[in-house]
Amino acid sequence: MAKGYWVSVYPAISDPERLTAYNELAGPAVRAGGGRVLSRGTRVVAHEAGITQRAVLIEFDSFEQAVAAYESEAYQKALVALPDGYERDFRIVEGTD
Repeated sequence: MAKGYWVSVYPAISDPERLTAYNELAGPAVRAGGGRVLSRGTRVVAHEAGITQRAVLIEFDSFEQAVAAYESEAYQKALVALPDGYERDFRIVEGTD
């Protein structure tokens, strides 16, 4: 069964401290859904579009598990805490194997 991944890129973050409430809710929701954080935007070398802002990669045992975690009540509560003014490109993608 192919793994599932959450891929988030934040093209614009005006105040990283305002992400605290979201992070405090999202972390436990992701873990409860079976997610494992592989990368949380530490070092980035950008090519093509040149976006170097925060990028997050989370792995799940399956694509279906990744979708279910996003749709969970716990993660939906975390989304409500995501501050206004944050631009985020979020995708759920299926692994190759």
